[in-house]
Amino acid sequence: MSGPLSGVRVLDLTSVILGPYATQILADFGADVIKVESREGDIMRHAAPMRSKAMGHVFLNANRNKRSLVLDLKNPAGREALLAIARRADVLVYNIRPQAMARLKLSYEDVRAVNSRIIYAGAFGYSQRGPYAARAAYDDLIQGACGVPWLLLASGAESPRYVPATMGDRTVGLNLAVAVCAALYCRERTGKGQRVDVPMFESLLNLLMGDHLGGHTFEPPLGGPGYTRLLSKDRRPYATRDGYVCVLIYNDKQWKSFFDLIGRPEMLAEPRFATPEARSRHVDAIYAFVAQEMKKRTTSEWLEALERADIPVQRMNSLDDILADPHLAATGYFAGVDHPSEGRVRAMRVPSEWSETPPAYRRHAPRLGEHSREVLREAGYTDAAIDALLAQGITHAG
Repeated sequence: MSGPLSGVRVLDLTSVILGPYATQILADFGADVIKVESREGDIMRHAAPMRSKAMGHVFLNANRNKRSLVLDLKNPAGREALLAIARRADVLVYNIRPQAMARLKLSYEDVRAVNSRIIYAGAFGYSQRGPYAARAAYDDLIQGACGVPWLLLASGAESPRYVPATMGDRTVGLNLAVAVCAALYCRERTGKGQRVDVPMFESLLNLLMGDHLGGHTFEPPLGGPGYTRLLSKDRRPYATRDGYVCVLIYNDKQWKSFFDLIGRPEMLAEPRFATPEARSRHVDAIYAFVAQEMKKRTTSEWLEALERADIPVQRMNSLDDILADPHLAATGYFAGVDHPSEGRVRAMRVPSEWSETPPAYRRHAPRLGEHSREVLREAGYTDAAIDALLAQGITHAG
């Protein structure tokens, strides 16, 4: 047994990042994930850099531990093949709009008709109960809808911009993976499958507005929305004499240690520094004060002094720094593996650690259609029937 979800079979009809990231988590946890692709393949196969055609770097980092099956789902024979596989599946995951699934005749009702125990999990832009139900959505659009560019502007950015990571896709992907695991647990207790919707807009808002509902947490409101500390323009890596350092002076003990360190112990008696509540109400002035102090020493001097004073501190890493980080080297976070078509590649370890059922790197990210024959045989198709599907272009064997 490798991973806590060993024995679970997942039909993965997702593409781009949100869905594949979620299903990679399930695959890392031991599930048999069958990635269903069109003949063109997941669009992220084509994001450079890459060594081989249709094996781009983002695809490699979101599709390990999966098998690839090509099916033309617009063709009745392709749909029939998918439903044959679905009969033996535990989960079906998709991230196109439900309206498109219905047009393919692969709605929840269609799939449940062949497998009443299936978990039918969809991730798409917006809840299907509101006026945005049919809108298309991508990470950039959902970041905008949730106010991320506005928050960056409000906190000091020169202009609105997106977070330079697929934050919406990956955050909602985590929610999707958690929802699938919870639905599987529920089925173990009740014997019942179900449909699970994970809308991007509402899921990312749950993350952001947990911080920024602010005064509107209360009725009537006790002020405007927004968490003042997070929006402070000086909440950023502090400039030192020769670089930057990341510091968070948080509790009373740490503030006392900091004032002792800079030779200003009397500052702790000032009303704005005296209590956690007072500091939260004067956070702009407090962060500005720290910013001025940080300019007086070098990064190395601050790291040594703050660590000695037991004040939380971390150097500001670049991407190259992360790849050379000694802690990550010690834990084997970036592991080299041999891919049959891509040669030596760097893979990230699963970030959780398990005493009994550890996840493992079991399969390389698949070539397009690499497992088409294998999966169709498991669904009961003969070699002759598979050859016929290949000849009609309904499937492809990579």
